[in-house]
Amino acid sequence: MNVQIDINEINKKILNSTDNLDSESGLEIISEALVYKIYDVFGRNSLLSMLYQVGKGPGEAISQRIKEKYNKNKFRIEEALEILINELKEYYSIQIRSVEQSDGVIKFIIENHCFLSPCIKHREKLEFGKAYCRINKAYFETALLELTNIKKIDINFLERDETKDVCVEELKFYL
Repeated sequence: MNVQIDINEINKKILNSTDNLDSESGLEIISEALVYKIYDVFGRNSLLSMLYQVGKGPGEAISQRIKEKYNKNKFRIEEALEILINELKEYYSIQIRSVEQSDGVIKFIIENHCFLSPCIKHREKLEFGKAYCRINKAYFETALLELTNIKKIDINFLERDETKDVCVEELKFYL
């Protein structure tokens, strides 16, 4: 059997300019599928661990870059926060709501709109403050730990503020 295929005719019918591509939506779909496939195959704990590790590597890289840029190995907490947030303006919009200090803990309450927000917002199964956000948690905890050399840092999701389109989070620095 000999099939005649007119490539030129097919190409005319399927022509799609690269201007029509929606890479962001494609990445949103793949991100959601990835998160839930890992969950289905390996379970919740493995998913959380894997996503944390995904964020940890870039956190190490940015802290190293900052140390080299400023020729310094240790930064004060407020200095590290300011430098890190300014280095990441393409990916994060962060504002500090409040700061509290007590018994060896400094707690910042922040508003955070990150590069993952549109993805989470547009995908049915992804939720703010849940598994997918472990990437950012690891990124910031790792970078800030390496920049400040303090004992421990915890970053926790508190709530979603839909009117401001931000996540409200706490950053706890244990001195």
